[in-house]
Amino acid sequence: MKRREAIQQAALMMGGLLSAPTLAGAMGRITNTGPSVSVTAEQEALLAEVADVIIPATKTPGAKAAGAEKFIVRVMRDCYPKTDQDSFYAGLAKLDASSKTKFGKGFMELDTAQKNEMVKQTMTDDKPFFLRMKELTTTGYFTSEIGATKALEYLPVPGQFNGCMPLKPGQKTWAL
Repeated sequence: MKRREAIQQAALMMGGLLSAPTLAGAMGRITNTGPSVSVTAEQEALLAEVADVIIPATKTPGAKAAGAEKFIVRVMRDCYPKTDQDSFYAGLAKLDASSKTKFGKGFMELDTAQKNEMVKQTMTDDKPFFLRMKELTTTGYFTSEIGATKALEYLPVPGQFNGCMPLKPGQKTWAL
């Protein structure tokens, strides 16, 4: 199986198709050769916090531990046109501004319950931003070493291919 097919199958397992730029980014391609938004350290830290609300640490490490924010920054820079980048980072700024309006402090300073509330509010207030953020977070997480080895079942050197193997009760889904 080729990497492209594996990522497409992972996308289907995650509940839908990946957008073409995200798929290209997961495969390490660069499709945007035009101008890009310069991302500050504060924006990257904010991305890490939002990603960690989407995939929090539980028995397994969360999106922040997997470095999903670095994947998001790279894919946005390398695979999305500047207009999409502007829109995405405007959505991130809007989330932080809404946190300041509602709670009197930025998103990064909120407690876990308040962060969850703000992300739920963003799901309805700015759905395009949330959907892209969720897509990039889940792709970045499940294609990272942590996501593939800690959250998914991973076999570095597989044996024979058995296409229809039952999972044991409580067994994790296989990594690609």
